[in-house]
Parts: sequence; structure tokens; C-alpha cells
Amino acid sequence: MEESAEKKNGFFSNWIVKNLIGAFLFFAVLLTVTTIALNQLTHHGMSIEVPDLTSMSVEEASREASKRHLRTEVIDSIYVRRMEKGAVYSQNPKAGTRVKKGRRVMLTINALHAKKVSVPNLVGLSMRQAKAELNSRGLALGKLIYVNDIATNNVLRQIYRNREIRPGVQIETGSEIDLQVGLNSEDNMTYVPNVKGMKYLRAVDAVHDNSLNVGKIVFDKTVKNYSDSLAATVYKQTPAASKSPLLMGSDVTVYLSLDIKENY
Repeated sequence: MEESAEKKNGFFSNWIVKNLIGAFLFFAVLLTVTTIALNQLTHHGMSIEVPDLTSMSVEEASREASKRHLRTEVIDSIYVRRMEKGAVYSQNPKAGTRVKKGRRVMLTINALHAKKVSVPNLVGLSMRQAKAELNSRGLALGKLIYVNDIATNNVLRQIYRNREIRPGVQIETGSEIDLQVGLNSEDNMTYVPNVKGMKYLRAVDAVHDNSLNVGKIVFDKTVKNYSDSLAATVYKQTPAASKSPLLMGSDVTVYLSLDIKENY
């Protein structure tokens, strides 16, 4: 027993073993101190939720971000006709993202000045040709106004803000042009398309392609701004898609949400 104890004491009294143990303890303490220091410096485990800055003015967005100890920077602009000029269109990181204190939130705003385009001559074209021409100019089809004529869906007049507009006039991109089109009594019926599951603009296109109008657009509480409306999906329509024909120019009401699972 004494010999065994002496060997054990001799092992721990060896200078190499002592140095190894000392080095191990030193690095263990150093690692612990470094970890604690880094956690303090980088706020490890602490994060800030990015607020929703969309639809705010740049000044409002900057104030809101400052409350969360974040910064903002405008990096780009686009033009959306239905959105307030100068308002925040999108942001990166997105709202709800968790970031560290001092993070920069990059903003894309709605341009203060709209680009203008020349109105094309649509009279004499078919409704579908006129719609394609409008889209190519950055304009949009508004309402289809049917009047008795020998040729169904032949464009008779082009109207902007309730007044006939001449070709060549400069208007803002994104503007809507209403079309007065012909309707032959022997060719005046169409069918309601199924737009459930479609995004907003695609649903509007489908309704127009079937010679119908979007009478009313209903967004639920999940849609808070124009950006949300573009991403929203149709979960209900009135009248529903049917095999029974409907008079051309009739209205279709669509209901949209960002959370279609809840509505289906």
C-alpha cells in the first residue's frame, strides 16, 4: 500500500504532469472568460424583432426603427400608382425577422414622380388585343363597357377618368383605361372562370379574359397595404365558377387573403 501511494504521489509530483495540469486549467479559465466577454460584447442570445415599416413615410420608418435601436437606409425606388408617393414599398430584413442591435434595415420606396407613357390607339382592336397593348405600355385595363354593336368585343372607344382619351396623350404608368366594346345580341354570353387560388392580379386578368368585370374586391384583415394585396390569394368568388352562361360585362366579386388556409 505504501509503495502504491508513493508511486501515485510521484506521478503528480512529476514536473511534466504539473505543467500539463496547469496549462489545462489556464486554458479552461481563459476560454470561460473569453466566452463571457464575447457574450457581453455581441449581446449573445439578445435580438430585436424588425418592425413592419411598409406604407410608412421614410421619416416615420426611421423613427420607428430608432425605437428598436435599428437604422434605416433607402436603397431603391419603384413606382406603384395606387400607393402613397414616398412611402416604404418593401424592406430587408422583412418584418418579424430577429436581428442584433444596430442592424441596418434597407428600404425600397414608392417613387415621388411617376413615369409617363403615351396612350396607344385601341379603337378597332379586339378586347384581348387592346388589353395586351395596354400591358405592353405599362397601363392596365379598367372596366369593360358593353354597348350594342355588330361585332362583340370590338373596341369602340377608350376612356380615361370618365372621358374619352386620344391616342398619344401622356399619362402615368399604371393608369387604368376603360374600354367601350361592342356586344352582338347573338354572341353576348360567357362563363365565369374559377379564380380561387389565384393571386390578385392574375384573378383580375382571368375575369377580364372572360369578358367580365371585377365588380368588387374584398380583402380580409390580413391584407394591410398594397404590397400585401399583390401577394393575396382569392379564397372565394361570387358568382362561383359555373357551367351556366352569364351575360358579358357582368360583375364578379372576389375575396382575398394572405392566409387562405384559414379561409378554405
